[in-house]
Amino acid sequence: MKHFAIILVLWNIITFIMMGIDKRSAIKGRWRISEKMLLSSSFIMGAGGISAGAIIFHHKTKKLKFKILIPVSIVSNIAVIYILMLY
Repeated sequence: MKHFAIILVLWNIITFIMMGIDKRSAIKGRWRISEKMLLSSSFIMGAGGISAGAIIFHHKTKKLKFKILIPVSIVSNIAVIYILMLY
């Protein structure tokens, strides 16, 4: 379980950085990380990083898709962690 926690923290740091990179790319008019990739990363145990990145970088906060799916991914991530802690 300790290794899982370390991997989870590292993954959420990566997803947070992804949001920062995408925001910077949006400002500079460069290549972007797809919304599908950002949301998929959120559902693959990266909801903490994606949601923190959205708040800190003020990125994707007005998009309806993100307003709905980020909270859903947070609940889903918490459910997975809860289930894993039972075993």
